[in-house]
Amino acid sequence: MAASWVLSESGIRPLPRIYPQPRTSVASKSDNLYKLRSLPVSRSHNLCYNFKVSSWPSYKRRNWALNVAAPVNMDVVSGENDKEREEINGVVNNSEEGEFFDPGAPPPFKLADIRAAIPKHCWVKNPWRSMSYVLRDVVAVFGLAATAAYFNNWVVWPLYWFCQGTMFWALFVLGHDCGHGSFSNNPKLNSVVGHLLHSSILVPYHGWRISHRTHHQNHGHVENDESWHPLSKKIFRSLDNVTKTLRFTLPFPMLAYPFYLWSRSPGKKGSHFHPDSDLFVPNERKDIITSTACWTAMAALLVYLNFAMGPLQMLKLYGIPYWIFVMWLDFVTYLHHRGHEDKLPWYRGKEWSYLRGGLTTLDRDYGWINNMHHDIGTHVIHHLFPQIPHYHLVEATKAAKPVLGKYYREPKKSRPLPLHLIGSLIKSMKEDHYVSDSGDVVYYQKEPNLHGIGSEKTE
Repeated sequence: MAASWVLSESGIRPLPRIYPQPRTSVASKSDNLYKLRSLPVSRSHNLCYNFKVSSWPSYKRRNWALNVAAPVNMDVVSGENDKEREEINGVVNNSEEGEFFDPGAPPPFKLADIRAAIPKHCWVKNPWRSMSYVLRDVVAVFGLAATAAYFNNWVVWPLYWFCQGTMFWALFVLGHDCGHGSFSNNPKLNSVVGHLLHSSILVPYHGWRISHRTHHQNHGHVENDESWHPLSKKIFRSLDNVTKTLRFTLPFPMLAYPFYLWSRSPGKKGSHFHPDSDLFVPNERKDIITSTACWTAMAALLVYLNFAMGPLQMLKLYGIPYWIFVMWLDFVTYLHHRGHEDKLPWYRGKEWSYLRGGLTTLDRDYGWINNMHHDIGTHVIHHLFPQIPHYHLVEATKAAKPVLGKYYREPKKSRPLPLHLIGSLIKSMKEDHYVSDSGDVVYYQKEPNLHGIGSEKTE
């Protein structure tokens, strides 16, 4: 149970059919959270996307290019901001002197306003350009492996492990674009390339693609978002001390992803490999069988290479870079949603909307790694509009920033290597432990005795 909790945060589940959520307008005083008044909420018009959608939810359709796009119908909070909040429990606002900015308040703009600010060519998907990045990364992967095998000494191997693990992560990002449909407009091309890239690093393409859409369609929602979403106070306090320590002690949370693919989170059923899993609907069964078969073929190839080249050589060439890739994946995805200098809101009930949830994601600067992992650090615009190809994200973000205003958090500039982000990760692990069991706008709170010997369960 302890290990399962530690290794639960990297994955996601499919969009639920019905999620009756309690609406609690006032957060519990005992949790020292913001006091809220309810906001007028109205249904929005359909967004002006360049495609037709017949019904909701999208995961029941087979259009792979659409499966992880922004939902067409969503809640938009309208009206003036009439909330009153108390600045308590360490939630500090670093806005300009004399001006208070509430990150949990509904923004004065709509999703369509952001879309209109982005140049039209940023939405164009060029399959030849996308394939050129695949070719670049594949050549780099084989070139690194050949070089390391040729020299085969302990001066070269550590450098190889870091570089190759980073390139495995770059392959994942390109496969991730295939899953979003931002690689090309051709779903068959997306599927073939996605399977080749993800299977090579032991990721079940369709299983991941289908579950990943839930994260995008529910980002920023306490219960429905499943990518590094917060624990409620009740669940946190129910964990034993060993589980708490492992869950919030590095490097264990950075090794979570492959284990999640097999067993998901506690209290949730299903596996990314099983066609009858609760993660998937019946018409997706063939897709899962295909992806699991591709994953199995790659695993069989690795077993064969272990016999042909020897297990130690395969550990050096593939095994260690694979775990470096896993750490990159967990490191990057964690910091896209947690670890900001100011506490950022999470939502429940009618306070949540697609726009407000997306605005709590974070851009990060990775220095030299930005280009290597295809600018995935420009994450806010990617979350709001996952149809935009990765090579247009920087330009789209620059164009959208005037509209976003203070809802966009400028990332701290990195040196060649993003060592500054390690401090952000450690600080978040020490401070971001749970959110209140009640309240529609909540913030992470800290458990003071988390690492103390005398920590005990409390109700």
